[in-house]
Amino acid sequence: MEKKKLRAEPAALITECTALKGVEKAHVLDLACGSGRNGLWFAQQGHKITFLDRDLSQLERDASAHQYLEWDLELEPIPQLPKEQYDIILVFNYLHRPLFPQIAAALKPGGIIVYETFIEKQAEIGRPRNPDFLLKTNELKSLFDKWECLQYFEGEVHNNQTMSFKAQLIARKPQD
Repeated sequence: MEKKKLRAEPAALITECTALKGVEKAHVLDLACGSGRNGLWFAQQGHKITFLDRDLSQLERDASAHQYLEWDLELEPIPQLPKEQYDIILVFNYLHRPLFPQIAAALKPGGIIVYETFIEKQAEIGRPRNPDFLLKTNELKSLFDKWECLQYFEGEVHNNQTMSFKAQLIARKPQD
């Protein structure tokens, strides 16, 4: 008898965010989606999802109207995200600084970015330790400083039995 994989729970940052609860029929990009846990949560809410990762083998796919892109966003030249395509962009536990302009351009005016990843303090307790994968203090907030900040946090985050140091941002892209 084959054991079915348990699907990981979506990030509390999205399930508890009031700004995301009223959004209807959005096109969501789950960037560096891994197992797709966060995009799948949005799919269950009735949204159209584009799952993007360099390896989609961890993703439990269904035959619905979702899009699946297997791209390595760190290759040169970087594959281009479509401009003003998405209502919501999700990025969790991933940092590749050259992508920030593309991420911003891919979001529709008035769209929402949800970004959570590790900060420098994480290197004191575990992985990642490479500074290329760790945000500096207030770096994420400053990258989106012209946007309407709906939620920002930087510090210790607890998930189940684990603890890490992260920055969390939910922000709305200006209409113009």
